[in-house]
Amino acid sequence: MKIVRKFQDLGSIIQPNKVLLILGPRQVGKTTLMKDYLKKSPLRYKFITGDDLLIQKPFVTQSLSEIKSFCEGYDLLAIDEAQKIPNIGAAMKLMVDNIPGLHVIATGSSSFELAGQTGEPLTGRKTTLLLYPVAQMELLNHFNKFELGQKINDFLVYGGYPEVITRDSLEEKRKVLNEITGSYLFKDILAFERIRNPQFLIDLLRMLAFQIGSEVSVNELSVKLGIDNKTVKKYIELLEKSFILHTVRGYSGNLRKEISKKPKFYFYDTGIRNAIIANFNPPETRNDLGQLWENFIVMERIKKQTYLPLYANNYFWRSWTGKEVDFIEEREGKLFGFEIKWSNARTKVPSLWLESYPEATFEIINKDNYLEFIT
Repeated sequence: MKIVRKFQDLGSIIQPNKVLLILGPRQVGKTTLMKDYLKKSPLRYKFITGDDLLIQKPFVTQSLSEIKSFCEGYDLLAIDEAQKIPNIGAAMKLMVDNIPGLHVIATGSSSFELAGQTGEPLTGRKTTLLLYPVAQMELLNHFNKFELGQKINDFLVYGGYPEVITRDSLEEKRKVLNEITGSYLFKDILAFERIRNPQFLIDLLRMLAFQIGSEVSVNELSVKLGIDNKTVKKYIELLEKSFILHTVRGYSGNLRKEISKKPKFYFYDTGIRNAIIANFNPPETRNDLGQLWENFIVMERIKKQTYLPLYANNYFWRSWTGKEVDFIEEREGKLFGFEIKWSNARTKVPSLWLESYPEATFEIINKDNYLEFIT
């Protein structure tokens, strides 16, 4: 099965003298997306990869004459793994500013490196696409909603990486996830940050994997890991910027009644999360099903926000008395509250939520209505 992605038609997005950046986790299909476009593009293109040391010199030295010579005769330069080329942001600025009509596409798997290089140099000169593991809304190109609902157990346990979805057997899916986790997950962090003890990073990620959907104390993590708070915060930031973790913070309009300091962390992909804790058990046998379901729903909703797009600030809400709302969207000047439940049991709206934010909405997301929420 060839999965049709949201940004399949790059031809309608790419512009002359502007860089199209495709960012996202490793192995989610960025290179495939770019190559599919190149196959049908009417533009004469040159494809290069940041792994190739032989082609890096013009970009590293930022020699305009060498860059012009490198691109001569081409309408489009496609750069895969662009973050591996030093000074690539400044070099791309030179290209789009000085070579009339040139189109540039660049992919990058680590936002902390590529976005760091391209942020300031390419201000006003770039369009950025964020590609996630396959979204449920993308799979509607291949399945109807009933069929997607029938496959929900697979998505909860094995996630949405393209190669995982297209494998037939559960054993093959596990092998792919273990390969991604073992060979690719920390590759960018370890390469760019030169972390002396990667085991701390792995231990931190495992701790967070057991706390998805719960508020997390950096102080407690620091004590358990035996490292200082600053290092823990740095590692978490790296995990966020390398598209492994997504942070949601607490909402508060009344600090005397509400808790907002401790964040929640979700994994970009539930399959990666389960591979990290080595648990591929089916949902009906798990004791973390509620957490897994919340992680899945939150990240699928965030994919939908990105792809539509639906502009929103995301939070959770919790009072000092323990009342909570799992997920909040702040958009269009309003608050939309969502309680995420695997079971169809009735849930009461927290009275303090209604008292504090009488104009806000509240909706329960469960197995009956989740596809309307995320597709």
